[in-house]
Amino acid sequence: MSKFYRFIKTTFGWMFRIVYRIKPVNLENAPTEAPFIVCANHTHVFDVVPTVIYLKPQIHFMAKKEVFKTPILGPFAKGMGAYSVDRGAGDISAIRKSIDTLKNNGCICVFPQGTRCPYLDPREIGAKEGVGMIAARAGVGILPVCIRTKRNKVSIFRKTEFVVGEFIPPEKLEFPDLHGKDKYKAISDMVYEKICQMNNEIERKPLKEKKAQKYRAKLAKKEAKRRIEKK
Repeated sequence: MSKFYRFIKTTFGWMFRIVYRIKPVNLENAPTEAPFIVCANHTHVFDVVPTVIYLKPQIHFMAKKEVFKTPILGPFAKGMGAYSVDRGAGDISAIRKSIDTLKNNGCICVFPQGTRCPYLDPREIGAKEGVGMIAARAGVGILPVCIRTKRNKVSIFRKTEFVVGEFIPPEKLEFPDLHGKDKYKAISDMVYEKICQMNNEIERKPLKEKKAQKYRAKLAKKEAKRRIEKK
């Protein structure tokens, strides 16, 4: 763990616990030693906060390349061990970096939805196969985590539960009858289903349809932009 990461974790962790009212659930499920992949739903940029606070090893995150060009956020992200994702290049370099980090006894966090999806039920979005590809090629297990709130979005002064699922060891990610993208998708879907199940274990009011349509439209716009950038 880098000195800067440890400093942020120990110095500011208590503040985020109060501001975001974070409550850890089933923390005993979390491995204490690397390497492994943390796989979580994604609603807000601060979804990374409880992951940093409550998991013992240093967790490395992917961040879009634009983050590293900003004067303050860029150096901060680099100091925390984040690494760049170039969405326009198909994320190949980020996947290689992820695998190298795991093979060098590190830990990474992957958001299988691929982007922030506030307010929407994770089941609406589905998982991309990237986490399955990384886990299969690196030969490591996956820790499913649910950032659980009543609104499906992390907000200040509203209770946030950091729910840790059962660790899935690499031997349970084999799927010997599947290969390539089919295998990667099967791994991603299995882990994502566990996250969705944890997310459903809380009472919440259904999102108003007008608001839901608004966020679905935003998500569709993001996806369309990403497809154009990849061409």
